[in-house]
Amino acid sequence: MRQALTLVFLLALSTFTNAQSDWPKTITASNGAIIKIYQMQPESFSGNQLKYRSAVSIQQNNTTDPVFGTFWALATVETDRDNRTLSILSVKIPNVKFASDSEADQLSYIKSLLEFQIPALSSNLQLDPITSSLEMRTEEKKVSKDLNNNPPKIIFSNHPAMLVLIDGEPKLQNNAEWGVDVVVNSPFTIVKSNNIYYLYGAKKWFSSGAATGPYQLTNNIPYNFSKIEAAISNANNADPGFTADTKGQSADGIIPEIIVSTQPAELIQTKGEANFNPIDGTSLLYVTNSDNDIFMDTNSQKYYVLVSGRWYVAPQLNTNNWQYIAANTLPADFSKIPEGSKKDNVLASVAGTDAAREAVMDAQIPQTAKVDRKNASTDVTYDGNPQFENINGTSMQYAVNTQNSVIRYRDRYYTVDKGVWFEAPTATGPWSVCVKRPEEVDIIPPSYPVYNMKYVYIYDSNPDWVYTGYTPGYLNAYIYGPTVVYGTGFYYRPWYGHHFYPRPYTWGFGMQYNPWTGWGFGFDYSFGWFNMGFGFGLWGGWGGGWWGPSIYRPPYGYNPYARAGYGYYGHNVYNRNTFANNYNRSFRATNNVYNLRRDVVTVNNGRMNSVNNSGINRVNNTQRSQGGASVNSANGVLRNNITTDRAGNVYQRNQQGQWQQNQQHQWQPVNQNQQVQNLNRQQQMQQRGEVRSQNFQMQRSSAPAPRSSGNSGGGSRSSGGGGHRNR
Repeated sequence: MRQALTLVFLLALSTFTNAQSDWPKTITASNGAIIKIYQMQPESFSGNQLKYRSAVSIQQNNTTDPVFGTFWALATVETDRDNRTLSILSVKIPNVKFASDSEADQLSYIKSLLEFQIPALSSNLQLDPITSSLEMRTEEKKVSKDLNNNPPKIIFSNHPAMLVLIDGEPKLQNNAEWGVDVVVNSPFTIVKSNNIYYLYGAKKWFSSGAATGPYQLTNNIPYNFSKIEAAISNANNADPGFTADTKGQSADGIIPEIIVSTQPAELIQTKGEANFNPIDGTSLLYVTNSDNDIFMDTNSQKYYVLVSGRWYVAPQLNTNNWQYIAANTLPADFSKIPEGSKKDNVLASVAGTDAAREAVMDAQIPQTAKVDRKNASTDVTYDGNPQFENINGTSMQYAVNTQNSVIRYRDRYYTVDKGVWFEAPTATGPWSVCVKRPEEVDIIPPSYPVYNMKYVYIYDSNPDWVYTGYTPGYLNAYIYGPTVVYGTGFYYRPWYGHHFYPRPYTWGFGMQYNPWTGWGFGFDYSFGWFNMGFGFGLWGGWGGGWWGPSIYRPPYGYNPYARAGYGYYGHNVYNRNTFANNYNRSFRATNNVYNLRRDVVTVNNGRMNSVNNSGINRVNNTQRSQGGASVNSANGVLRNNITTDRAGNVYQRNQQGQWQQNQQHQWQPVNQNQQVQNLNRQQQMQQRGEVRSQNFQMQRSSAPAPRSSGNSGGGSRSSGGGGHRNR
């Protein structure tokens, strides 16, 4: 053992092999000795700190057997949620254990070696195998409580329809350039000319005598409406990743019924009378001629719908009597929906499933960055003098007459702008990067529109940088019990003075969960209806409004299962020619809010250079699938078959699928059934994460890169902070 460990002194002369996503990672010393680091076994992940253990082997030369051991690590990491990768920036190794005894000074050198080499070997690691392997531990501070699960107004239609939301009673403002009055409290384009209201959607005009309808398709429009069409088209085309779309009408040209609601509502619809198919192995039927998630339980003869991650049940579809049902009280057959089936997308919203566990784990993983303390800045604009209201249960107040999220705490003012905390001595600034957020932020109730600020974190700081990150809660996606939901469910009163400031909505946009990209608009919404540019350029900028923080918006409809007949979670989904269709629109450009700043450094904007990878010789091994395990085609040896348990024991799974434990340099069979079950489960979750990564990579490689907006960073698209519409 002593001779095998002596080789670790040769740090400066060692070389590295393996592609970034390949395991094991190999360090070759100048004397030919080989050190292999096997795939990490994560134990906890909080903020930018990852605790894990890994098996390690040291082999003096090709004629000797390797010596196996385990090390435990605490790593500071940088996460890139857009690309589903993780990079280790630095690591501490508190403990190393080998199967045979070794002297303390030798273990100290091994620790030094690993701390020196791991960051260089561990950039752009696949994130999904890490999160899939984590045990189900949910941090208390990241769990949302007291959300509002009362059902919105659920509208059922058995013919093509489009839901148009107005935030309360219609409010008009004159647009002198267009020569019309505009309904400013709606994300849809509604204008008034000569006492007639016109709605623009799917590149068509609809008219009505009232803002709330009923609307009919019309070709008789004022001549100046071409200005409106051109302005919307230009603003949309300026958006990164935009692709022209004319959704909202069926392929045969049928024009949808326009349904207007001035209160939170959701539209569920079928194409004709509902058609049902059974789900194998369950008592459930699902509606086949709908893009919504509609089920019937034949045992109870009740209908279930999934809306914004929440389940509602009713005795019939066309009713006002929908009732909330918790994800952990659904009929047991919901958890039996097969992965790979057409409706497996709902499994992330069914308590106890692997998909739900992964969604909860993913909702705890932050998007991280470091902020330039000297140059980062923000502005906050108020409609008049700053006005604040108390936040019940805290000693804080929040500003009501601004699009920005601003709180007052102990005579200091704090705001979050695009994932970065700032503070100031007055409500109007000057703003500087914050190094410690207010202690009471964690107890802001979800009934306040600044609730999502609690999901933006400050991890560390030095005189030049602040290390920060945000979890999906900042973007309106919350852990609620055993699943993840979209929105708090509360209605937030907008501000309407000289300007109109919208607040985040939970309902009305068909929000659906995608394991690759998170939450996105339903099938019916697109640039054809949701004229995003309407907020960007036409009304003095966009503050996020209905969909969350500044600039962010969810991707558009993307679910491949409904079109291709396949689910999300089946193995080898990546071998099918089915890919999410949102990727060429907004996914890469907008899901990472930090990409829209010039004053932060992240992995995927190419400016994080904490790890020097020069001199690393990366070798991509050709691999094939064999029996569910990864195999190196060069020698037929199972890859990723070495693992450890929490006690530091090292195991391998041979090509016959049998587990063996390394004891005194020998591999001995594992005969304990419970231990075998634990090892099988550990490997299954690891392989599940690898499949998720492959699915994601194949999905993204199928889509063209979005064109640049010419504004890849640096705040909003207008001066003056948050977006608004002038009254």
